[in-house]
Amino acid sequence: MTPMTPLTPPPPLTNWAGNITFSAARVHHPTSVSAVQTLVSSHRRVGVLGTGHSFNSGADTSGELLRLDRLPRLVEVDRARRTVRVSAGTTFAELGPRLQEHGLALRNLGSLPHISVAGACATATHGSGDDNPVIAAGVSAVDLVTAEGDLLSLDRTAPDFAGVVVSLGALGVVTGLTLDLVPAYDVQQYVYTDVPWQTVAAGFTDITASAYSVSVFTDWRERTQIWVKHRMGTEAPDLDWTGGVLADEPVHPVDGHCAANCTPQLAIPGPWHLRLPHFRAEFTPSTGNELQSEYFVRREDTGRALTALRALRGTMAPVLQVSEIRTVAADEGWLSPAWQRPATALHFTWVRDPGAVAPVVARIEEALAPLDARPHWGKVFSTPPRALAATYGRMEDFCALRKRLDPRGTFGNEFTDRHLPEG
Repeated sequence: MTPMTPLTPPPPLTNWAGNITFSAARVHHPTSVSAVQTLVSSHRRVGVLGTGHSFNSGADTSGELLRLDRLPRLVEVDRARRTVRVSAGTTFAELGPRLQEHGLALRNLGSLPHISVAGACATATHGSGDDNPVIAAGVSAVDLVTAEGDLLSLDRTAPDFAGVVVSLGALGVVTGLTLDLVPAYDVQQYVYTDVPWQTVAAGFTDITASAYSVSVFTDWRERTQIWVKHRMGTEAPDLDWTGGVLADEPVHPVDGHCAANCTPQLAIPGPWHLRLPHFRAEFTPSTGNELQSEYFVRREDTGRALTALRALRGTMAPVLQVSEIRTVAADEGWLSPAWQRPATALHFTWVRDPGAVAPVVARIEEALAPLDARPHWGKVFSTPPRALAATYGRMEDFCALRKRLDPRGTFGNEFTDRHLPEG
């Protein structure tokens, strides 16, 4: 008699970083929008997980977890209106080449093309550029499955639309989105290394205004890089005045990591979707072994924020891999960290040690508290909910919208219930 092979339970589901283990009872991969509607209407608690690139428990649930990666892929381009309708699970790596085929583009992209469109919009993911808002600002319509299993199609004519797009998954299951497009464009990317910190601090406004998208990478000491993404057809910037060295070979923002993982540099022209992200879709993004935090401050408070953080460089050093400083245009999304204020976003890539990172995050939040810093919803943060709510003038409106669309709290979890008080 042949002995039976013992069944091995599947490994626990974690986020990309491995610092969050999801507690869902079951994981579902619906293959149609109608299947999503059935799953939602027949369960008390439901959550949605995108590509897992968040660093907190915002996507967790005590009930049923849905992954939309098996929904039929939809990339429906309307060239006359310059819009595209996409299925929620579509990644930017999939979307970019399809838009390029039609001679169209998104206005901006985040640093990782690996993430899903719906997940990026729900958490207000962004790229860089003084005039470039978060990706969610370009969403003109949303298909949303509500707690009763109904499918709502909402667009900018809806009175509460500004509260729907950046929703942290708390209003329902987004199954599709329509995004604004612009004509396709080419970008050159090049990097200045060894930029003196004092030049960055004193000339930050001129640095970020010099190109379509600019990122400053720093360890808050003296190792500082400026990544320039110059949109072809505009005047090319010259940042030699910064005292930095124009790199003559590709570089990675973190010392010791392979630059082959990064998108092409050395001013080699290429389409927008292959230059605006920092990392190539076919490689592990960033360092792959990390935690992340990010805080948005008013653009006019940048100098104060840089001074406060520079003073913490010794505290950060043992757990910091690199920081990235970017600018983001204001938008009207109720829960967008750039809501009604042009922002500077201060990003931290940490080592993957939650216990060691937590007290450093607390010190940073204490230093930035006088500036009403808003954390990125998808990163590691510990800002008290009361303080966080006070920085958003439409928080009460969002919570009232949540109560109306999800009165039983179907899409709630410990994270949203803590950070989104009752309206």
